[in-house]
Amino acid sequence: MTRLLEPRSWWRHAPMLAALWIQTGCASAQDFTDFAPTPPMGWNSWDCYGSSVNEAEVRANADYMAANLAEFGWEYIVVDIRWYVANPNDHSYTGNPIYVLDGNGRILPAPNRFPSADGGNGVNLGFKPLADYVHGLGLKFGVHMMRGINQKAWTDDLPIADSPYTTRDILRNRWDNGQIDNGATWLHDSYGMEQTPEAQAYYDSLFDLYAEWGVDYVKVDDMLRDFAHPNDSYYADEIEMIRQAIDQTGRPMVLSLSPGDAPLVHAAHTQAHANMWRITDDLWDNWGHIYTMFQRADEWTPYRASGTWPDNDMLPLGRIGIRAHNGGDRMSNLTPNEQQTLMSLWHISRSPLMFGGDLPSNDGFTLSLLNNPELIAVNQHSSNNRQLFRTSDLVAWAADAPNGGTYVAVFNLNDTSD
Repeated sequence: MTRLLEPRSWWRHAPMLAALWIQTGCASAQDFTDFAPTPPMGWNSWDCYGSSVNEAEVRANADYMAANLAEFGWEYIVVDIRWYVANPNDHSYTGNPIYVLDGNGRILPAPNRFPSADGGNGVNLGFKPLADYVHGLGLKFGVHMMRGINQKAWTDDLPIADSPYTTRDILRNRWDNGQIDNGATWLHDSYGMEQTPEAQAYYDSLFDLYAEWGVDYVKVDDMLRDFAHPNDSYYADEIEMIRQAIDQTGRPMVLSLSPGDAPLVHAAHTQAHANMWRITDDLWDNWGHIYTMFQRADEWTPYRASGTWPDNDMLPLGRIGIRAHNGGDRMSNLTPNEQQTLMSLWHISRSPLMFGGDLPSNDGFTLSLLNNPELIAVNQHSSNNRQLFRTSDLVAWAADAPNGGTYVAVFNLNDTSD
């Protein structure tokens, strides 16, 4: 028998959402999908700190999660882009980055930003001390990386760990032929790599290091779509190399691919190699962005399965933009109803939940969006999630509850309450 729960008054009265039918359950998985049998839930530093987050800020967000959200299933703390740059800018990428690398061409956390990495006498301990701290709170630790090999690592021609190769071996033929893949058009930190033994050895060495640090989650950027070449920038060979590199470590690491839109034509390949993948460009606190996600979430329904999750992108909620690359320091520009609608769609479409705001700055309303156990159960334990119908701006979704019931969410996407 199905019943309607009303765990929060806003859930009952929000004009964009008519109802949600709630029960609980579990999911199954196999192979690398065991790493994320349910949609991952966590915090990512990008929306609030851009490319300049520091250790104190990461620890503060981890402390908040452990104290206020872990009991509801939130568990990942993810350090986003350019943690290996010693001179980051606020609100933009610095044009003259000082990269921090080891002797094998692998990026390391900048000790001036992550002091626990400083082992003294020039020794960089990597993210192991910070990962140990996060693990000590009962949480999991993640990092961001760009696809390919860091450009300075290639230029310096360094030995690749546990291999007979050097970093210049990876691109030598392509460089000689003038066919270098300069990586993301929006950030020239790395060169792309073809699927060769040398490139595989480099990726293996990189993920071996992450395993030593205790990394549980890796977000790999510039994998699915380049803004300048949206029709020819799905890097299947690098996705396959990274899948192999993770698997050979023996350590479970969730693989998240960015940015979107992930191309539907490659959906089966993506699902065969990644735990989650972005289905949209960067999503910010703008209703137009949220509106488009209803169609995208529906289109990706055939590829939503235990351990492989279409990712609606981060939750631009709470205090964002502190040093981010989109707008200034602010509380989310989405209205309360729009925020509730966003959460409703993310829950019933079983998107991963990665909070983008600064957790310690949460107000009571923002916290109420994150700590509702009945709604989280929909995200974590429902199945057969699908759009029932869409008539202009009236949309209905449904999902099966594990105990035989049905969840139903009805959305009015119009600006009126009719």
